[in-house]
Amino acid sequence: MLINLLPHREEKRKRRKTAFFVGLGLAAAAGAGLVAVGMLLIEHLTSEQQHRNERLNNEIRQLDIQIKDIANLKAEIESLKARQKAVEDLQTDRNTPVHLLNELAKVTPEGIYLTRITQNDKSVEVVGVAQTSERVVEMLRNISRSAEWLYKPDLVEVKQAQVSNARDQKRLHDFSMRVSIKAPVVETPPKPGQPKKP
Repeated sequence: MLINLLPHREEKRKRRKTAFFVGLGLAAAAGAGLVAVGMLLIEHLTSEQQHRNERLNNEIRQLDIQIKDIANLKAEIESLKARQKAVEDLQTDRNTPVHLLNELAKVTPEGIYLTRITQNDKSVEVVGVAQTSERVVEMLRNISRSAEWLYKPDLVEVKQAQVSNARDQKRLHDFSMRVSIKAPVVETPPKPGQPKKP
């Protein structure tokens, strides 16, 4: 007995073809859906990143303003410190001649007469007349050993000078020397919680 299978095979082939196209359509739809979801996700992430970037840019701008304010404050502080130092220097320089004359009076031995004192910044030229050259040496020694405000005495010259007087003639010595003025030690107040120096 012969059975004709042609229509059945044809039917099967049609069903497979239809299933293939349906699967292909479903796969295409699923792919398109995935692409759409991916695009939406990328768009959402991009939008979030842009918002984050804007926030960061705003914060950076605020930090820049604060940094400028800090730089301005530092410049003002430096300017105030410079003014304070200038005032302190003026105060010190104002008292320097008094200390200088007081110190010269202490270190000048008997038999020496000062005729000229010239100050140039921290250097002083002292010119005078001495009865003997030993007196000049004694003055140099006094400056080196016991002067609080003067140091580095440097003898420029000593020479004999004739001084005519109505009563008598004396042999005196003209001399000149240079000395330096010490910068005063400014005591800084101790920081809170720090013990005072003895």
